[in-house]
Amino acid sequence: MGLNQLISVLVAITLIEMMFATGLSVGFRDVIRAARARRMLLGAGLANYMVVPCAAVLLIVLVDADPMAAAGILILAVCPGAPYGPPLTALARGETATSVGLMVILAGSSMLMAPLLLSLLLPLTTQGADLHVDPSGMLGAILLSQFLPLCAGLAVNHWRPDWAASLLAPAVAVGKVLNAATLAAILTAYLPQLLDIRLGGILAMLMLLGVSLGAGWCAGGRRDEARRAVALTTSIRNVGLGLVITAGGFAGPSAVTAVLAYGLVQLLGSFLLALWWRQSPLLVEMRPNGQAKTQ
Repeated sequence: MGLNQLISVLVAITLIEMMFATGLSVGFRDVIRAARARRMLLGAGLANYMVVPCAAVLLIVLVDADPMAAAGILILAVCPGAPYGPPLTALARGETATSVGLMVILAGSSMLMAPLLLSLLLPLTTQGADLHVDPSGMLGAILLSQFLPLCAGLAVNHWRPDWAASLLAPAVAVGKVLNAATLAAILTAYLPQLLDIRLGGILAMLMLLGVSLGAGWCAGGRRDEARRAVALTTSIRNVGLGLVITAGGFAGPSAVTAVLAYGLVQLLGSFLLALWWRQSPLLVEMRPNGQAKTQ
């Protein structure tokens, strides 16, 4: 087995394991609470499925990205619902239950929205290159690697909470080991390509991260804890799913490198913002005069 094949297998196993572990830690009440917040859910949906993908298309066109790299960035832009959102929200003193519920809803809805958006937007960014989306293949990848493991974890948590409680700690530990192994393999294989990324590309990724955070913040409503939760959940795109899709349908180092590069940029940027928010006072109430009451 070659290194690239090993990475593909590791990424798929890691994503499946992390989604199952996430399901073990989530109660249906968290999902229902997020679904009932209709205004926030609508805003988060628009942010994740309209603002972020459209911003990605605009930035790709502006920097004149390589078609394969553009495909990689666009894949991430249409794949929200990463399991890193809730831990970062907790670090930022945000509303973790909101982040958890929203992450589950986004992970589930991306099964339909991601193939649809990619088929519509990919022709706008590939500069005539012969790149096509296989909607059924993409749907299958999302179903097998994300949706079903998440549902399995949710089911165990709901019907056998004692099992979920006993399995959660080992699942989290296994996830950390798999993430470390995957990162080591990726850096071994793609470090030269990552170091060759132009400054303009990095700046475009930072701008896309800023747009994602801003869109999520605006969608979070009036409470600062919820705004932090939606902003961080929106900013963290699902790199594992992006790599699974890229490996399955866009066999090229530029696409994989773009997914990895933006994945590192978004994770580091969101982590630093979460640390800064942790030291910042919470704005818990927006008064009619526009002033904020701090906590």
